[in-house]
Amino acid sequence: MPALISLVVPCYNESEAIAPFAATIIPLLEAIPETQWEIICVDDGSKDDTLAQLIALSQRDPRVRVIELSRNFGKEAAMTAGLDAARGDAVIPFDADMQDPPELIPEMLAAWRAGAEVVLARRVDRSTDSAMKRQTALAFYKLHNALSHTKIPENVGDFRLMDRVVVEALKTLPERQRFMKGLFAWVGFRTVTIDYVRRPRSAGQSKFSGFKLWNFALEGFTSFSTAPLKIWTYLGIAGALLALLYGVLILLRTLLLGNPVPGYASLFVAITFFGSVQLISIGLLGEYIGRIYMEAKQRPTYIIRKRHGD
Repeated sequence: MPALISLVVPCYNESEAIAPFAATIIPLLEAIPETQWEIICVDDGSKDDTLAQLIALSQRDPRVRVIELSRNFGKEAAMTAGLDAARGDAVIPFDADMQDPPELIPEMLAAWRAGAEVVLARRVDRSTDSAMKRQTALAFYKLHNALSHTKIPENVGDFRLMDRVVVEALKTLPERQRFMKGLFAWVGFRTVTIDYVRRPRSAGQSKFSGFKLWNFALEGFTSFSTAPLKIWTYLGIAGALLALLYGVLILLRTLLLGNPVPGYASLFVAITFFGSVQLISIGLLGEYIGRIYMEAKQRPTYIIRKRHGD
């Protein structure tokens, strides 16, 4: 039997990208020998006519299936919904904006047939991204991999091929607050990497603002490492030792020089500094407690409103 390949495509307000995506990806998949394929498009509560276009596409081609979520749950949840619905022997998450080249798919399949269970696509040239985005992404990977035991490959996004055994392993992970890059890395399996140059978006604009990217990075840090909590423990110990040392210095100065009038500036700096440290540490604790709170509710990661094309 020919292998079945599932392409999982999360979509949110991608109205301008759907037509060029379909015109490119379907002929490419049809040209791959000895394979069957399906495209699973997950509409993540789009506010434009993305859903209508996806439904029309599924009506023209029964190999395209559409999952309509009840509202916008976020890309991680939409990708999870697509992975849960995928039937393929190999599954490939893919973005409708086609910044990741679909021409890489045959090469990924060749590596999979040669024995790889995960085929990563690594961006060796991100010149289409802004300088700020490139630098912040580099800083995130460096800091995350320094703090976490689960190492995330640098400059590797969601575009990858996963064997069915990898997808089944991902489906056993129960957390609701999902950081998919970390989950992909955590499950492991035999992995090979293919390099490519990233393209500009085929249409539309990125849905990730600077604030969303910051929250996404924070999700990654708190999902796979408790090191930030340990850091504040060490900072507290260091602060206590410095305070003790400062107390000894004050005592010695008083014994040797008497008791001069204390300065307001030093007192103000000390209070504000340690007060700020306490607020930051409480905020960090709140991030972890918030994750526990969300997980304890056991709400579903996503809710499907309707399926089209099944």
